[in-house]
Amino acid sequence: MLAKITIAEYMTKHVFTVKKETSVLQAITSLLAHKVTCAPVVDEHGKLVGMFSEKDSMKVVLNCAYNQGMSGKVGEFMTKEILTVNADDSVVDLAERFKDSSVRSFPVCEDGALIGIVSRTDVLKALISIK
Repeated sequence: MLAKITIAEYMTKHVFTVKKETSVLQAITSLLAHKVTCAPVVDEHGKLVGMFSEKDSMKVVLNCAYNQGMSGKVGEFMTKEILTVNADDSVVDLAERFKDSSVRSFPVCEDGALIGIVSRTDVLKALISIK
């Protein structure tokens, strides 16, 4: 039953994104305000170019501590190696990927375009839905 549930059924479709040019302090403030652990980074055409996460934000904290400055752009700190999933993938396959990865959320892409984001919490929601 669970294997038939797709990512599309539980992903977030209205995705909060940031740009490479966004200041890291503004991006961190936005992550906290939206209560999310990461945000896809998109270019001016909406193309996915990276991810900016709480983990990336730790680089900002260290940069601030060592360099006595709180500046920088998302593009300087973001993760550029992007792991994505497809909307029609099974949540069971997604759970397997989460189990083997420290990633908390994956961008969902279709034909190279960002169409959503899916988190570990979304997988748990799918599990609870089959009760």
